[in-house]
Amino acid sequence: MSTTVKERPAVPSARPLRTGTDGERKPGPMIFLILLWLSLLVAFGVLATLLVTILLDGWPKLTMNLFTNFPSATPETAGARPAILGSAWVIGVTAVMTLPLGIAAAVHLEEFADKRKWFNRMIELNVQNLAAVPSIVYGLLALAFLSLLQVQNKNIVIGGALALSLLILPVIIISTREGLRSVPQEVRDGSLALGATKWQTVWRQILPASVPSIATGSILALSRALGEAAPLLVLGALVYITFDPNGLLSGFTTLPIQIFNWTGRPQEGFHELAAATSVLLMGVLLLMNALAIFIRNKYQKRW
Repeated sequence: MSTTVKERPAVPSARPLRTGTDGERKPGPMIFLILLWLSLLVAFGVLATLLVTILLDGWPKLTMNLFTNFPSATPETAGARPAILGSAWVIGVTAVMTLPLGIAAAVHLEEFADKRKWFNRMIELNVQNLAAVPSIVYGLLALAFLSLLQVQNKNIVIGGALALSLLILPVIIISTREGLRSVPQEVRDGSLALGATKWQTVWRQILPASVPSIATGSILALSRALGEAAPLLVLGALVYITFDPNGLLSGFTTLPIQIFNWTGRPQEGFHELAAATSVLLMGVLLLMNALAIFIRNKYQKRW
């Protein structure tokens, strides 16, 4: 007795999964991508042209005289020694004043503050808004504060550091909070489960794990402060000094202010000095940014 075997119907072949490349080949996305790359090329081209032009203009003045000589009425003997030392003084005092306060404020807001209370939410909102305030406003705030203290000579190192501290404090708070948030909650729970207090958990676990992010944000904030001139000009920062700053109450000038002064002179030699000082300032900023990138890539943990 023969049995007939029914043939199973053929199963249609599965359609291949779409990877999204078909959509990217449409005219709209292609035009947008081409315009995006053209915009980047134009921006980098203008930046490269500017950097090369400044480097070529300032190369003859990039000598030791720029580092050792004081400003002078003749460009052949003029240098930027007081501006270099003044920038070092102001940025150093700014770092000492701002970093502990900014990190402590970020730790309190992120780890200890009750986010359900209205005043804590108001503080967080104000910190985020203050990060976008123009820099000259902080110069006016520092000027008003020094006037309230009846300080007669406001062009002092501590005054300039106060203005720059107000400028970068919101940036440091925000970057520190982002670093604290990057630490997984399991680290906190594990430390608390082993009997550690909240403060011991933050001090021994959370902060050490957040050091790369905190250091990166702090260095970038200080590099921004180094390139600012508007808040210091509001305080009456000197554009021509022939002495070295030697204390918190000493008069000072900085590299951006010195560049501003030399670019306003009619002599071509001062324009070359301004270009050389700009190259020096850009070199310092590039080193600071490179250090921030190195710290982030070298020591940042992947959770």
